[in-house]
Amino acid sequence: MSKILVVEDEAIIRNALRKLLERNKYEVSEAPSVREATAKFTITDFDLIISDLRLPGAPGTDLIKLAGDVPVLIMTSYASLRSAVDSMRMGAVDYIAKPFDHDEMVSAVKRVIGKAQASIKANQPGNTGDNKVSGMIGSSDVMKSLYSRIAKVAPTDATVLVHGETGTGKELVARSLHEQSKRQKELMISVNCAAIPETLIESELFGHEKGAFTGAASTREGLVAAADGGTLFLDEIGELPLEAQARLLRVLQEGEVRPLGSVESRKVDVRLVAATHRDLRALAKEGLFREDLYFRINVVQLELPPLRERGRDILKLAEALLIRYCHQFNKSSLKLSPEAIQAITTYTWPGNVRELENAMQRAVILCEDEREIGHELLDIDLDLVHLDEHDEGDDPYAAGIKRLSTAPRHQDPSEDLSLEEYFQRFVLEHQDTMSETELAKKLGVSRKCLWERRQRFGIPRQKSTAK
Repeated sequence: MSKILVVEDEAIIRNALRKLLERNKYEVSEAPSVREATAKFTITDFDLIISDLRLPGAPGTDLIKLAGDVPVLIMTSYASLRSAVDSMRMGAVDYIAKPFDHDEMVSAVKRVIGKAQASIKANQPGNTGDNKVSGMIGSSDVMKSLYSRIAKVAPTDATVLVHGETGTGKELVARSLHEQSKRQKELMISVNCAAIPETLIESELFGHEKGAFTGAASTREGLVAAADGGTLFLDEIGELPLEAQARLLRVLQEGEVRPLGSVESRKVDVRLVAATHRDLRALAKEGLFREDLYFRINVVQLELPPLRERGRDILKLAEALLIRYCHQFNKSSLKLSPEAIQAITTYTWPGNVRELENAMQRAVILCEDEREIGHELLDIDLDLVHLDEHDEGDDPYAAGIKRLSTAPRHQDPSEDLSLEEYFQRFVLEHQDTMSETELAKKLGVSRKCLWERRQRFGIPRQKSTAK
């Protein structure tokens, strides 16, 4: 069991954090100040220290030097990027803003402790590593290819463009590139270009001098300069305004940044990792993205596959998430029902891994059964199925729908029916001659699923005349 020290002067927050961590099977000690923490405990005995930034007597960052190799996670109610960057420069492993979301805190704790344990394991004699991305689960061919490319490009300083649909894990790839590079001991600054107002993006990235514009009451260092020596991750770079693109191009070409309102430039050594779900080449042709910047950042492109193309990884992910959320919400060990497995493996998951995480978390929270999770708790649209890559022998639901879609129809062959219409037509045409069990078997679904879809489509159950 991992041991965590919480240093927080507000008793309510300290107690709430202790209970949260204990529910997640961590051994927790606590103290209201740095002085009391060092007096009561041997700091280096812990696996993680979580400390508020502002404490009576001495700041939480004083624990960083005292902790040695023990990672320190800093909490701050002053959710300014400046204080976070300063803390990380002093050696904090990460920061989290108060009031924090419980899931976010647990996720951060697991990530930090897991990374520390993996680092210890990697440094053991004879350990050659497993060539995987921290936080990503999957052994499909497309994922093995991705792991291999990351391992090749990470040790270099090459600019990388990560392309993939929303929710596929682009930031995990960026973090892995940083952690496997020679810059791993320096900062990785992550910026979501779509989350910063267009009027502020240049100031945030490149900094500004006092008086550079209305409201610029003091000089401010930009995020590019803050990442000097480390990695700058620009997520959703396709949303970056053209003016900011021009400034970024100068950073990449000349290795220097000039704050707004300044006449002097500063040399910076930054490795850029950019990510987008958009077609930057098409945007460049439309004049919405600088073509010269596109060619500059597209040195190495990593393509993240959507979840629907990852085959059996989908079920592995679902089961791993099920274990995680059962543990997190103190639920007994649950299993996925056969219908839930069918739903998970046939759904197209337009929101990718993020959508799967939400579905599994919701299912665990709402599940009242002590043994298994039914497909209805997943709340996914079973009409969004992906049939082409499913083996009928392995996937009864997909096989049933495929049989339904290719069954002879008493209608105009040119009529193009949806899967819903196929279902309704098949049930209406055969319910007088088939029992519910026979109908369900033909469709490749359970009797319960058949009943639910009857309710959904308003098809009342008829008394079967089948013998």
